[in-house]
Amino acid sequence: MFLKAIRYIILTVLLSPFSFAEGLKNLSLDTALTIMQQNNLELKISKFDEQMRQYEAQASKGHNYGKLNAQFQALRSNDAGNIFGFKLKSREATFGDFGFSEFDMTGQTNPLPIAPQELNYPNARNHYQTTLTYMIPLYTGGKLEQYGKITKALQHMSQLDTSKLLNEKIFQTTKTFYDISLIDQYINNLSNILSNIKMLENIVKSMREEGFAKEIDELEVETRRAEADSMLSQANYNKKLAYQYLSFLLNKHVVSISPQTDVAPMPEVDINQFLQNNLDIQRAELGLKITDMAIKAEKANFLPTVGAFGEYGSSDNQAFNQFTDKDFYTAGVQLEWNLFNGNIDKNNLDKARVENMKVHEQVELAQKGIGLKIAKLQTEAKSKEADIRSLETQLSFASKVYENYQEQYKEGIKSISDVLIKQSKELEVLMQLLTAKNDRNAKVFELKSILNEGEK
Repeated sequence: MFLKAIRYIILTVLLSPFSFAEGLKNLSLDTALTIMQQNNLELKISKFDEQMRQYEAQASKGHNYGKLNAQFQALRSNDAGNIFGFKLKSREATFGDFGFSEFDMTGQTNPLPIAPQELNYPNARNHYQTTLTYMIPLYTGGKLEQYGKITKALQHMSQLDTSKLLNEKIFQTTKTFYDISLIDQYINNLSNILSNIKMLENIVKSMREEGFAKEIDELEVETRRAEADSMLSQANYNKKLAYQYLSFLLNKHVVSISPQTDVAPMPEVDINQFLQNNLDIQRAELGLKITDMAIKAEKANFLPTVGAFGEYGSSDNQAFNQFTDKDFYTAGVQLEWNLFNGNIDKNNLDKARVENMKVHEQVELAQKGIGLKIAKLQTEAKSKEADIRSLETQLSFASKVYENYQEQYKEGIKSISDVLIKQSKELEVLMQLLTAKNDRNAKVFELKSILNEGEK
């Protein structure tokens, strides 16, 4: 399983698109954050979402200005009703179209039973009609106004989502920088321990040649060196993996960074500033405003809607022929008021009110919940600081004990197993120390993300 993981990491590094580009060297954290904000793929996608919401907000405004349509029809028919309608529309209808030419005008016969040939079986005719139609809402009970405000608020919500994602990427980039720095520190310490093991190995060999050590002593040291070599190799692979992740965040190949300090500085918390800056609280408050708008939009369903329309056009059996002589217009106003629809509007309004009450509670939950999370992170970070101080003291002591046992082994007072046990203790404390530093940094970076310091 371990070998498979190593092969996967190596393959990932070799096949990565970043490995073929000239990489960034000695990259500082500030420069990395600037590059990340410009290049990160997730941020780019989120900004596209922002643009789409912006266009939606602009589109919603367009409903206030009405709609103008142009229509051109080209028709041909021999249908009696259509032909008469075409002539009437073109202002060309005559009494002859009613078949008056076929009537006996002397009055000697009854004309009523006669079926006029020209009226019932007219020749086919072309008909071209051009029409401009404009419709505009005059009053909608405030529904269009509220929909416009909602889409504008949703655009703002998408901006908050991008800011929240930016904070997350700042958190990930910064944490990765500190992770790499801690891995480098671990590799350096592990290299020193490996050097000590090699030194101990030479001591054991010399003592065995003089008859003061056994073969098993030498085998124990060789086994410990193999373990240390394996741990060092794994640490280097983890470092490569961390660089791969950093390159992914920046969308650029990173070769090396400027190392960071062991622990990140703890941010100061101003609760009033926090309530203004925290993105989750801002999103919850904006969501509450949106539900207020939704209630007003639902109330508009109980009010009438008034719209106006105007139509202008011209018709003829030739396209655009004698346009102004045969033109026509129509203008009007329409009022529509739904009086009953099975209480659908009432239920939708009640639903909007319940949603508003729910979001109101969510705002309070966000304020109190995130405040509690801040206190928790502060406490956990301080607890890790205490652990770090204790482990640093333990590491210093463990190193001195190992050196002391090594000297006592030379004098034959301690066995090689005793020496290696103390060395294992030194390595164990080192691992605990670096883990505590990493955990403490993670708490600090998460706290900064919640405080929205990235936006400053």
